[in-house]
Amino acid sequence: MDATYIQKNINQLKTNIFMHVRHRTLLQYTGEPVLNEEQLFYLLLPFFNGENWNDKMDKSIITVGIVHSSLSEHEKIHELDATSKEQQLTVLSGDYYSGRYYQILAESGNIPLIRKISEGIVHRCEQQVRVYENKSYTFRQWLESLTVIETALIKSFYTAYNFNQYLPIVENCLLLLRLNEEDKKHKNGETSPIYQLMVDSSVQHEEPFERLILREIDTLTTNLLDYLQTSTFLHDDLKQYIKQKVLFSQK
Repeated sequence: MDATYIQKNINQLKTNIFMHVRHRTLLQYTGEPVLNEEQLFYLLLPFFNGENWNDKMDKSIITVGIVHSSLSEHEKIHELDATSKEQQLTVLSGDYYSGRYYQILAESGNIPLIRKISEGIVHRCEQQVRVYENKSYTFRQWLESLTVIETALIKSFYTAYNFNQYLPIVENCLLLLRLNEEDKKHKNGETSPIYQLMVDSSVQHEEPFERLILREIDTLTTNLLDYLQTSTFLHDDLKQYIKQKVLFSQK
């Protein structure tokens, strides 16, 4: 298995998701749904590692991808311009995607998956709400929130199909990638609301926030590389692929 094969399957998953949510007017005003390829890779990780796979699982990861798209659309809304046509259509696109994944789930009749995804949505949204709350949270609490935001829906899929052995990998990798992304944006003058709130809540610490986040990135990187080294269930080619992704994200 090589990077070309992995990317081909990620692209196919993206195409399948787009096919289920394509709408001409929404495409015109809001563009294609937002899909995070890192999240799609980890949805497919058990497949890449040779786990038993079936059509039901394909439909499940399409559903999770649509849920991610729906939540991403809602996060685009700008409070100061929520009445513009584009913003209203962005809200509608998120609602439309929501309707599509509920429709797919209902047609599947997969009650355990429906329950797990519903729990994942609630858990993720609870953490996302922290961005709008006038409360203080510790640096560690923010890391826990970011982990949930990045991985809750993938965890729902893993749990529904007994792929829990992959959770330490996805939680560490996606948190690491998110922290790297937030750090790079901040250095480029594109600080996100979550990053700013993390900074504001870190006043209790004696050292600068930038040092805290860089130290966490180093710790996650070390722990992840050690985990990959000692893992016995993950294929060697996947270990190498993930390792390269982790090291590349540091650049």
